[in-house]
Amino acid sequence: MSTKTLIRKAAPAPAATQRAASDPAASDPAPSKPAASAADDWDPALLERPRIAANVEIHEPIESGAPWVLQRGNHQHFRLQPDMARLVRAMDGTLDHDGLAEVLGPPWTAQHVGTAVHKLADSKVLDDGKPAERRSTWFRFVPPMTLQFTVVHPERLLARLAPVIRLLAGRTSAAVAALFVLGGILALALLTPEVDAALGRPLPFYAYFGVMAGVLATTAVHEVGHGAVLTYYGGRPSRMGFMLFYMSPAFFCDVSDGWRLSRKEQRVRVALAGIATQTVIAGAAALSALFLGPSDLRDAVLVFAVATYTSGVVNLLPFVKLDGYIALMSHLDVPHLRDRAMTDARRFLARTLFGGRGYARELEGRRWAVAFGLACMAFPLYVIAGALTLWSDLLQRLGAVGTSTVLMVVCYLVYRLGLGFAKLTTEGRAAGAPLWRVIAAAVLLTGAAGAALVLVKAPYTVAAGYVAHDGGRVELVLPNTADLSAVRPDSAVRFYRAGLMTREQTGTANVAATTRTETTAPMSAFFPVAATPVRMPVVSLPLTVGEAPADRVGAARVDLGELPLGEWLYVKYVAPLWRR
Repeated sequence: MSTKTLIRKAAPAPAATQRAASDPAASDPAPSKPAASAADDWDPALLERPRIAANVEIHEPIESGAPWVLQRGNHQHFRLQPDMARLVRAMDGTLDHDGLAEVLGPPWTAQHVGTAVHKLADSKVLDDGKPAERRSTWFRFVPPMTLQFTVVHPERLLARLAPVIRLLAGRTSAAVAALFVLGGILALALLTPEVDAALGRPLPFYAYFGVMAGVLATTAVHEVGHGAVLTYYGGRPSRMGFMLFYMSPAFFCDVSDGWRLSRKEQRVRVALAGIATQTVIAGAAALSALFLGPSDLRDAVLVFAVATYTSGVVNLLPFVKLDGYIALMSHLDVPHLRDRAMTDARRFLARTLFGGRGYARELEGRRWAVAFGLACMAFPLYVIAGALTLWSDLLQRLGAVGTSTVLMVVCYLVYRLGLGFAKLTTEGRAAGAPLWRVIAAAVLLTGAAGAALVLVKAPYTVAAGYVAHDGGRVELVLPNTADLSAVRPDSAVRFYRAGLMTREQTGTANVAATTRTETTAPMSAFFPVAATPVRMPVVSLPLTVGEAPADRVGAARVDLGELPLGEWLYVKYVAPLWRR
């Protein structure tokens, strides 16, 4: 029997694969119940007289040509074909399959109703007789590493602002916005030396505070942009709030209601509205820097503009559930594009490693699906590893809390790798892969990982700082969590002037002796902050200076040769916890 999609889940950041139910208008015999189904464990009486779950709501089309949408809870949305919508609305727990088919009329039959009921049960939108789970309305964890905290429900506010939104949605406003974006890029190009200097030197505390406040405010306006465009097209943004996205602070706006829009072009515009908004702000900041003289204020404005433009570019990446992915998914009109592509990629890997023949494609006819899925699987791991590289030294300088945080992130990364391999083996076994081959592949992969941990060498360096004194004496200063035991006489040291995003080498030295002195050092020796009275407890070592540093205080790095990868991971991320 031919099939078409009567129900499929839709969300701006989808988290499940497409569901399909049989076409009741088809002339072939009715399909049988799926061989394996979550509904098999249900009370048959509940399936015989189905009722929609209490946390499920049906939304009618907002305009001609728009889909019906079924909402489960606060976060999950399913697009329905009209025939399925009629069935769902008729499920009140009083009618059996024959009764539902009679009420609905042709082309529905009792057999078609039975198949659809099992599909709906698998999608967890029917009442299963169990007490409803009480889920938090203000907190949500989104795997693999996003924590969302709902702060406000913005639909009423944005509805009141609809006249202003309509005014800003015209072509004139779009042209002005484009001028700001392109003009800002040109301004940064004209100010290239000033931009390099601002990104590569320490800034005062108040400048960082201003940059951070500006970035957070821009991120909030970015999310309002999504909600405003959705409101313009007749949708309702449901939640806005604060989130931690791969350990980075950000905001979010839930625009799941966008799946009620009739045209995919509208959903693409909703997805890209935030990036457009923040790049306009970045352009305005960059243009304003043209009129500022050399000062900390100009440096802060330039750093803010670069950070905001960069954030917009990163947001376009389609490999994680950011705006670029949502825009791509909306343009292709394929719900769960990322999850389904990753399923195809897992099955490709499982077939390659374990063999087997029963691998179905989630995205038939899309040759790029496997490559895209592999990129989607690898990119979050790359982001987490990059965040570790970027933040681990800074966090470990904060003592036990920071080192514990780093270790927990490492453990979570290992857990995600293990979970990914478990999913691979599940796919392989489900497709008929022989157990001996699964075990053999696991042994080979484990052996390869072990060999890499032993044979692959990684350069080992220790992050530190330096303080220059009168008379040319320079001392190396290290936090208490640093690996002091690895520092040897004559170890090479490099001096840096470090900024928020770049750094410049300014001198060299060697460790003169390993005689340690407990003292204090300015915070600017470890963080890219201009001269501050705040001091930190440190251990200092004397240096023999080769090339004197340009600044009195700055960052340093001690080169300690190479270590096997396994030992490097231990001393880098685990051992600091015991060095207190």
